[in-house]
Amino acid sequence: MEKMRVDVWLWATRQLKSRSLATQAARAGHVKINGAPAKASSSVAVGDEIRLRANGFDRVLRVLALLPKRVGAPEAQKAYEDVTPPRPIDPSAGAYIYRPRGTGRPTKKERRQLDALRGREAF
Repeated sequence: MEKMRVDVWLWATRQLKSRSLATQAARAGHVKINGAPAKASSSVAVGDEIRLRANGFDRVLRVLALLPKRVGAPEAQKAYEDVTPPRPIDPSAGAYIYRPRGTGRPTKKERRQLDALRGREAF
């Protein structure tokens, strides 16, 4: 096997849960092969680079093997190399703020402290 459909490959390597989801992703323009938009029926070969947009982020995968059917996760991971660049760190995310349930709305003092923690200026 020299080539196969990109939707089948995405499904077989467990990138998407079902083949129909892989087809929908390709139709929506979330799949690119070597930088070009791909249809679900586009062919993928060993050495191609697939860019898949999932959960709001791009994943870049290099095809190492073609799988004729869906296999277990350890075997599927051998069929591709993940060359995705690291996600940018959002400085505005800051520290996680936890408030126990049932404590009600924050007081004015607590709100100022939360704003200071988030780096916002009080008015």
